[in-house]
Parts: sequence; structure tokens; C-alpha cells
Amino acid sequence: MAQSQASTNPSDLQQILLDDPEFLRGIVEETLQQLLEGELAAHLGADHYERTERRKGYRNGGYPRTVKTRVGPIQLLVPRDRKGTFQPSLFGRYQRNEKALVLALMEMVIQGVSTRKVTEITETLCGSSFSRSMVSSLAAGLDGQLEAWRTRPLEGEWPYLFVDARYEKVRHDSRVVSMAAVTVVGVNGAGYRSILAVDVNHSENEADYAELFRRLYHRGLRGVQLVISDRHEGLRRAIDRFFQGACWQRCQVHFMRNLMIRLRRRDRSWVLGALRNVYDAPDRPQAEERLRELVDQLRPNYPELAEWLEAEGPETLAVFSFPEAHRRRIRTTNGQERLHQEIRRRTRVVRIFPHRASCLRLVSALCQEQDEEWMTGRRYLDMSLLSDNQEVAIAEAVRRAG
Repeated sequence: MAQSQASTNPSDLQQILLDDPEFLRGIVEETLQQLLEGELAAHLGADHYERTERRKGYRNGGYPRTVKTRVGPIQLLVPRDRKGTFQPSLFGRYQRNEKALVLALMEMVIQGVSTRKVTEITETLCGSSFSRSMVSSLAAGLDGQLEAWRTRPLEGEWPYLFVDARYEKVRHDSRVVSMAAVTVVGVNGAGYRSILAVDVNHSENEADYAELFRRLYHRGLRGVQLVISDRHEGLRRAIDRFFQGACWQRCQVHFMRNLMIRLRRRDRSWVLGALRNVYDAPDRPQAEERLRELVDQLRPNYPELAEWLEAEGPETLAVFSFPEAHRRRIRTTNGQERLHQEIRRRTRVVRIFPHRASCLRLVSALCQEQDEEWMTGRRYLDMSLLSDNQEVAIAEAVRRAG
């Protein structure tokens, strides 16, 4: 009997996929699930129920995970082994931050400082049997990877530098304290952003920032023309010390917030509008003129605030020495806001880190993931606009900052 052979025209197949996206999603889901199972089998040296001398361990169920793909979110059951040593390579860069989060939870359980919710989540992800030595071994491996990333050499010039921090609750000496998780983001000569430094310190003092900048310098940080940050005195002094010849741009958003809390509610709207008008000026002379007008308007009812604005307002105008097309992206530290939102989303599960190393591990893993997206994504700024003729304007801005 002749065998019948079925064939599908490529255009027909394409139409099927367009008409039924769930069909394609199902194929992707099944394929990825098989890859996970195959990876675990290779890790254990044996398939399901296989008796062999090559076997290195046994399965221990799995946990559900949603993975975002180009065909939409898919649901996978990630298999586990009893020793907790299986780490699927399928998830690539996302693996680091999830491992860091799980390790933080496991450390809380071992140290007896976890809540019931944390214990339940940890047992769902890791099973109920894990030892202190197992956690220590997993942490050591991940910490080595993250330390290598944090201390990597820096090449080329980094004209723009953004420095910001958010606070996390950490257990220290039997107390719960707030520690500053500091991130330094740079824009290189090609116009791409990268997270250059991550650290967790007890406070934002000059000594901690000076040590952070010293490490950056020894890793090869060069060519800084503008540093954008909020006005912390310790940070400001460290910037003056390590980035002589560079401009400092006080974050305009932080400055506006500081101004708003000093105003009566009925005055906030018009003052905010006037200050935005200052920042939207076409050049520095017009911005300075608009700032003086706002100071004069505030003086009758807010004499102390007017003096403060007159003295510190110019710190927010350094951006006018740089290309107009760059200004909206270099006048605030808002570019790090998405990063901080992701950190906040993950650390909300932990709430209180068991120690500083655990906090640094998770923040570093999240930052490394974001760094890879930035460096392989779209160009952040067209740096060809930052030409040699900017040097005169920058020198003038440095002189004004005095």
C-alpha cells in the first residue's frame, strides 16, 4: 500500500499561526518544558525511574513559574532535585536575581527571623529540607559571580554619571536598621547606559561615597563631565573631591519636592508651574532671569524660602551647559526610577534582610539584569552632540559652581 505523505505550505502554516496564537504558545510551552526536564535528567544522570549507576540524585517535584515570551506569558513547572543543586540554564540572566531572592528567604528561615508568609514561600520554592551548609554553598557561588560583575574593568569615557540611593531594612547587631543601597549609572561615549557600581552602606556619608568613587577610579572610570544626584552633603563633598573639573547637576525633581513641602497648599500649583518654566528655558541666561523673577514673587510671603531658592536654585541649572537634546534625560535621576521600582518589588517579599550581604546580593543581581538590558537595548543618548565645543560651556559651569 502506498504511503500517503502530508505536506504543509509555508504560507498556510503562517496563516494558521496568525489565526490561532494559542497554538503557537502551546508549542513553545511544551518545548520549553521538555528542555527543563531534559536538563534535569542530564544533571541527575538519569531519567524518570531509571536505575543506573550514573545517577547523582533524585527529583523533588517542582514549582510553577510564568515566563514572558514573544508569544505571550507561558506557564512552566520548574523541576527540583532533592539536594537543591539543579539550576536550569533556560532562564539565563533572570536566574541570578531569583536565586538571590530565594537565598535571602532561605537565610531568614535558617536564622529564625522569617515570618510565616516567608516560610511558606520558601518551602514552596525550595522544599522543606535545606541546610545551613547548602545555603552557604549556593550563596558563595552567586556572590562570586556578582562580585566579578561589580569589579569589572571600565573602558572608554563616561561623560554622564547618575548617583542615587534607596533605603532597605537590614538586621545588624540584633537590631533592624536602614541601609542605603547606592547605585551609580553611567552613560558612555557611545550613548549607552550601564550600572557601574552597586553598594550597601549604613548611611550616605562622605567616607562611604569616597570609597565608592575611589574603586570606580581604579577600575578605569574616566572622562566624567557631569554628575547628577540629590544634594546630600557627604555625596556632594565626595563628588568635588573625585571629579574635579566636572559639573554637578542637582536633581531637579528632588529639588522641586523639597520646595513643595515648604509651601502652603494653595501656592504649590503656581510655584511648581513657575519653576518648570525656569527649567524649560532655552538657555542658562533666560533660566537665571526666570529664577530671579520667581524669587522676587516669593519674597513677600516666603522670605526665608526666597533666600533658599536664590542660594540653591542655581545648583539645578548646570544642565544648560550641555546639548539641548540631552537635557531632559540628564537633569534628574529619574532614569533610575524603573530600576528602583523593580528593586522595591522584589525586596517587598523579604521586608527585612537577614544581613547586609543578603541585601547586596539581591540588589546586585537585579542591577546586573537591568544592566544587560540597557547595554543590549536602544541607545540612550546621541553622544555625537557632545562635541569639543562644549568644553568652554562646561568650564564656565564649573566656574559658576565655584
